[in-house]
Amino acid sequence: MSTVYLDGAFLPRDKAVVSVMDRGFLFGDGVYEVIPVYSRKPFRLDEHLRRLHDSLDGIRLTVPHAIAQWPATIGRIIELSDSDDQSVLIQVTRGPMDVRNHAFPKTTTPTVFIMSEPLVTPAEEQRAEGIAAVSTADYRWLRCDLKVTSLLANCLLRQMAIESGCQETVLFRDGHLSEGAASNIFAVKNGVLLAPPKSHLMLAGITYDVVLELAASHGLPHQVRDILEEETREADELWMTSSTKEVLPIVTLDGHPVGHHENAGKPGPVFWRMYGWYQDFKRTVMRG
Repeated sequence: MSTVYLDGAFLPRDKAVVSVMDRGFLFGDGVYEVIPVYSRKPFRLDEHLRRLHDSLDGIRLTVPHAIAQWPATIGRIIELSDSDDQSVLIQVTRGPMDVRNHAFPKTTTPTVFIMSEPLVTPAEEQRAEGIAAVSTADYRWLRCDLKVTSLLANCLLRQMAIESGCQETVLFRDGHLSEGAASNIFAVKNGVLLAPPKSHLMLAGITYDVVLELAASHGLPHQVRDILEEETREADELWMTSSTKEVLPIVTLDGHPVGHHENAGKPGPVFWRMYGWYQDFKRTVMRG
């Protein structure tokens, strides 16, 4: 049985209990972060923790854990796991309340939960073939930059993809690309990598940042700007990125092949360059 961390204690997962009056349970009043771990080394830990604290600040929640305290606790959870490659979840809620009330309690004790599961990245066969996606209007709330636990809209959007025999849902808001149900989305047109700009309408992905850093360091032309829905549908390549999926090519959108001519419906050449750079970068970081 895996060991988890809950409010200062390490204990078996089946013994971890949260109050039914916890605001995370009743209102989804909390934030979370998912950190990939390779060979027992967390990937971009500082960046993940910075985003966690940005989300905490965004929902006006102060926790007793200073940012300097997180690595030791996370390291212990990693150490207690059987897997070398892991996915570490940190979840923080505003904690339990005496009476159900939408307003914040005058005093609160946050609930802090950390667990690890084996990291499952896409199989190489899936990456070589690419994935299918559907699209729809982005009907989520207007603070998508906060990584909050109230994910019902995202779950419905991902379920839409699954029921369509696809792996992701690409979202458009007011005629522009925003992101995926659980990923960031990139487009490639005429050899130029296109990325939507960070805003309150999308989550600033850690892998999103890595991809743009690699594009800059390897001289790949790229633009961070608003991307029209029409541009997305006419792109030569589409990618999804996330901490657990890394970089994955989308080869069909709403049943139509992505790309043109001989590359239509296949992972494109720019993707393969980026994927190679990403793997090299990951190995370098893990060695360091």
